[in-house]
Amino acid sequence: MAGFEKLKRELEALGAGIFAASVDSADKAGEVAAALSFPVGFGVTREVAEKLDSWWEERRSIIQPSEFLVDSAGKIIASSYSDGPIGRIDAADVIKVIEFREAQLRK
Repeated sequence: MAGFEKLKRELEALGAGIFAASVDSADKAGEVAAALSFPVGFGVTREVAEKLDSWWEERRSIIQPSEFLVDSAGKIIASSYSDGPIGRIDAADVIKVIEFREAQLRK
């Protein structure tokens, strides 16, 4: 999330919004959110994970990282599901995807 915070102005200049969500309680998620300037939701449940078709880890009762790039019409244009820290969407790559799509739409 720190990478998205670092590039938040560039993302916003492209019309992108950022938000995150966690299985944590409001208090614990709030601790993470304190270092960020975008919303961090809390209390993600297994039901939410199932709706996202994400992997729910039984042992720790957590949703594994599930990231989505959604266009202005609400269509998912990129997604990443991982079972750990490798393979997460990078903020700089999001900027590249948005710029590429915008260039394609102008053609």
